[in-house]
Amino acid sequence: MQDILINWTPQETRVAVVENGAVQELHIERALERGLVGNVYLGKVVRVLPGMQSAFIDIGLERAAFLHVADLHTSAPRSEHGGMQVPVPIERQVFEGQTLTVQVIKDAIGTKGARLSTQISIAGRLLVYLPQDNHIGISQKIGSHELREQLRQRMGALVGKPEDGGGGGFILRTNAEDATDEELADDIAYLRKAWGTIRERSHAQPPGTLLHQDLTLAERVLRDLITEATHSVRIDSRLQYEHLAAFGAVYTPTAARRLELYRGERPIFDLFNIDDEIARALARRVELKSGGYLIIDQTEALTTIDVNTGGYVGARNFDDTIFKTNLEAAGAIARQLRLRNLGGIVIVDFIDMARDEHQQAVLAEFRKQLQRDRTKTTVSGFTQLGLVEMTRKRTRESLAHMLCEPCPTCAGRGQVKTARSVCYDILREILREARQFDPKEFRVVASAAVVEMLLDEESQHLAGLSDFIGKPISLSAEPTPNPEQYDIVLL
Repeated sequence: MQDILINWTPQETRVAVVENGAVQELHIERALERGLVGNVYLGKVVRVLPGMQSAFIDIGLERAAFLHVADLHTSAPRSEHGGMQVPVPIERQVFEGQTLTVQVIKDAIGTKGARLSTQISIAGRLLVYLPQDNHIGISQKIGSHELREQLRQRMGALVGKPEDGGGGGFILRTNAEDATDEELADDIAYLRKAWGTIRERSHAQPPGTLLHQDLTLAERVLRDLITEATHSVRIDSRLQYEHLAAFGAVYTPTAARRLELYRGERPIFDLFNIDDEIARALARRVELKSGGYLIIDQTEALTTIDVNTGGYVGARNFDDTIFKTNLEAAGAIARQLRLRNLGGIVIVDFIDMARDEHQQAVLAEFRKQLQRDRTKTTVSGFTQLGLVEMTRKRTRESLAHMLCEPCPTCAGRGQVKTARSVCYDILREILREARQFDPKEFRVVASAAVVEMLLDEESQHLAGLSDFIGKPISLSAEPTPNPEQYDIVLL
């Protein structure tokens, strides 16, 4: 049983996917920070990098976006090299100053600009339209081979031939499995009309123009998140409820029937303590019901997850304790990846297991739990060091990157220098300054903790330095949020 809750305010939309009473996914979209994935722009090539087989494209954002040769749609033939098809080098396909119609396939993350593709795709309710291709694709989640072939033949008849005004490629989404020909034809007409509008605007607008914007988060809920297991979609804004009801009646009538206006007095997210769940999803430590716990560390390069038994002593022997903790952790980790939207490389350090059958059972459980994830994941087996390596496709910022920023005190390191370390930095700096300048006095302006240590435990070293350089050293304490910060004033 699945429930979807939508908390809407003018500045922010928050969506929680709840399964069997537990929050599984969180989606947040802010009006001023709306994601760009799916948007189509008219871009201008500002730089071509043959060594990286990439180009930087100006699409009107603060940072230039990134286009790799593999994401270029081209009709140029590929060359053979050692029996393999090699793409035509990017410098032979694009040039500086060229105007391209591009689509964002990955949002800007950290210091990296958005990633682009010239292979445009426009998603509808039942279909994804590929205007530059001609093939018919079927979602892998659609049942039998016979059904897939039947759908492909029906689509071939509906799409028509290019000379008859047809053409373009289509991919049938999972919810198209039971669609009627009329519904498919309506989606085809809508998507072709949307592409026609994009083409018209691309001929009339300057580079850097947004040609097509993807749906809002609330609209994408009806289009993408509804499954057969979804019991209800509740939203706490009458205005947005009416908008979604009208949108759903046209594009997602099946999903729209599950839409409800939440009228309760309590905030909608209080129904399942979702705000508390968000706070826990930002924490480094995750408690397991058995008494064990996870430690999750997210870095620029990868995410590491460490499993610990903690206070769990419930099994008959130590091997069983470890095995049961790892089994529980496999489900908890899969949920945390969805909840926190962790992407890229993930390294999981399960507790070492002596028995090979325990390892295989934990790996099987982990893969089983990850099957519920709508984002693509790839899991390798245990390495020689007993680690599980996996990847999860990254298309948007993680929950932590969206809601938090690096600490201004430690700059995201998670630790600061001790007061004694700062004292010694100050003493070295004074000695360095004394060799270059000849002031009457040195004044140290630092945090209260550093000044107190210089006056107490380090007073002998301070006095010795003053005698050595032949200059007085005075101290001034100032309130500062950063204990590492100090200034040396020459008087």
